[in-house]
Amino acid sequence: MKWRKFNGEAIGLPIYNAVENAIKRETGAGYRLKVCIGTDSQVKGSETEFATVIVFLREGHGGFMFIHNEKTLQQYSIKERMLVEVAKSIEIAYELCNLFTLYDVDMEVHADINTNPAFKSNDALKEAMGYILGMGFAFKAKPEAFASSSCA
Repeated sequence: MKWRKFNGEAIGLPIYNAVENAIKRETGAGYRLKVCIGTDSQVKGSETEFATVIVFLREGHGGFMFIHNEKTLQQYSIKERMLVEVAKSIEIAYELCNLFTLYDVDMEVHADINTNPAFKSNDALKEAMGYILGMGFAFKAKPEAFASSSCA
């Protein structure tokens, strides 16, 4: 998987190492960190593009993020696409969760799913919430899910 910084600079390390280095650097500078992981997608013609973000929040001092994009020609219903977004977020959260435990960093998984039943994405809310909470991760949905809805 290719990851980059918000400014477009490629991250040459495996994401586990890049995240560990970021945690060490930021906590070494005295910041208390929280990490939010989320995925969003856009359909453009026959192509669906997914963007997964790892957002590092420095308590009271802004933040930064790492981004991974991937495209597919596979067609999804809205519910399937929402659940694929959640699966991509859980995949990276699971890969990194030992780091967050080791360095005592709080982590949340954000789902770009509306809690209002009037929206189509709401169809996937129960499954997404069960999936994320079942993996032992903290869960946020819209409007609190800024990592997936605003950053990705």
